[in-house]
Amino acid sequence: MSASQDSMNATSLNTPINLQNYPIPLSPPLNPLSKEMELARAMSASSRSSLFALSKSDVLYQDQWLIAVNKPQGVYCETVLDSAPQLLDCLVESSGLDEGTVARPELHLANRLDRDTSGVMVITKLHKVASKLVKAFTDHKVRKTYIALCIGSAPKWEKITIKSGHGRSKFGAFRVYAASDVGRSLPGGSTVKDMETSFEVLSINGQGSFREPSEFNSDKNILVVEEKAVIDTDAKKDEILVRAIPRSGRTHQIRLHCQYLGIPIRGDVKYEGVCEWKGRTYDGHELHAESLSLEHPVTGQPLMFRAPLPVWATQIV
Repeated sequence: MSASQDSMNATSLNTPINLQNYPIPLSPPLNPLSKEMELARAMSASSRSSLFALSKSDVLYQDQWLIAVNKPQGVYCETVLDSAPQLLDCLVESSGLDEGTVARPELHLANRLDRDTSGVMVITKLHKVASKLVKAFTDHKVRKTYIALCIGSAPKWEKITIKSGHGRSKFGAFRVYAASDVGRSLPGGSTVKDMETSFEVLSINGQGSFREPSEFNSDKNILVVEEKAVIDTDAKKDEILVRAIPRSGRTHQIRLHCQYLGIPIRGDVKYEGVCEWKGRTYDGHELHAESLSLEHPVTGQPLMFRAPLPVWATQIV
């Protein structure tokens, strides 16, 4: 190797990486005002969580290995987990069993929901069951559906699957990246991950109805994200109820994809959702974990947990 080549290699190794070498996020940065609102919501949720306790009416399913509950909006997952032992004691007492003969469970969260997302949460009662469920989620063997109320221009599609990248920007916020950027390095040492969500419209301005989740044709109406979305901010705003089926499990995945599609979730100020609508102020985003389907980690039997729809969802159709 020549001296000039050695010099060039040394220079390239010592050259600091600048931000121009990183992939560019395609979704907008966080609104500065959203930070203040998120802080106020967090403080309110902390106060609410300190008084929260699960009740029997929250239970969707229970056996000796796990329990599924309906988490309310505005309560942290950790609060639900902390409340579980008291609930389980009540269930044992009502069953007539001697509490002394019932082993204390080893409780773990099998899935997590954002503070303001309501719906199905699964808590395992044994370490070995928890590890099996973690593997099932990692291997994408768990099917989840969500319901979201969005505000934006009514989409021209009835069904769509969106594929993009996902990662943290230089300021730490989660953003949408191009699908072709998957695998590239980001500031802070992480990499762009793949992110895929399927959506179907259930109603627009109250016209429509709830129905069972549809099958998605793997080769129809797929949007592969490679550039920034063009959103007409002056267009008429509609109330759009959608069902979302995440094919991956990225943080804020549905919220980010709704933002990219120009139909941000109502109340989701972090991702451009309106906090005031028709004279009312919303204290949290309207996203609900509708159902969760999986194979029982011990018996192997197919299970589906479904949480009752929140009021905002039933009122719109």
